[in-house]
Amino acid sequence: MGFTSMSKVPEVNLPFWVIKILATTVGETAADLLNQKLGLGLPKTTVVMAALLVGSLTVQFRLPSYRPSSYWLVVVFISVVGTLITDNLTDGLGISLVQSTIAFLVALLITFLLWFKYEGSISIHTITTARREAWYWLAILFTFALGTAAGDLLAEKLELGYLLSAALFFAVIGIVALGRFKLGLQPVLGFWLAYILTRPLGASVGDLLCQPRDLGGLGLGTVPVTIAFLLVIAFVVRLTRPDQVKQA
Repeated sequence: MGFTSMSKVPEVNLPFWVIKILATTVGETAADLLNQKLGLGLPKTTVVMAALLVGSLTVQFRLPSYRPSSYWLVVVFISVVGTLITDNLTDGLGISLVQSTIAFLVALLITFLLWFKYEGSISIHTITTARREAWYWLAILFTFALGTAAGDLLAEKLELGYLLSAALFFAVIGIVALGRFKLGLQPVLGFWLAYILTRPLGASVGDLLCQPRDLGGLGLGTVPVTIAFLLVIAFVVRLTRPDQVKQA
């Protein structure tokens, strides 16, 4: 399956989490920008972004090791596609956010179980083959779709609002971090819990910044927020080095 000797994912450090949260926010704002502001509509936007995701993944799979620009471009595209999948189910097919949240959670758990069954580990530090990388990106896609559904469920369906939802997810991430570094939470479990939770955090922040004031947002608009976040992502990625994770 195309074995390589180097990891295909970056070192998990502060820049990793900063870019990840920024990318999740862009996933929310860019999807709304393309769908609503540019008037492409959900079906066309989904097709365009899915094609871009496939193209970026093709490049990513061909690389022998981690490359910051390629890796994070995939993350941005997969963030947008994950948002669009949830939006299509909710707005296009009328599936409730409760149902989509449960469905994506089940899909993610099944992905983890199968990944562990065939590879013996779901640690991102073992992404050194094409098959493991395929499991990895599939799991990432479901985390983004799940996070979008869960974020919208709390903020809109349960009417907690974007600010309170963001604060809630941030607090839970803090609890996970406390468990990881102070209470001995298993590292792989801690990573994936944090990764999943940063998606609804980013989605809630994106909606908070972009949604009109009468809907509980700050009304900054999807265009300036998306551009600003993409520029920051590009700047932080530029500062990172293609360091490889050395721990198993």
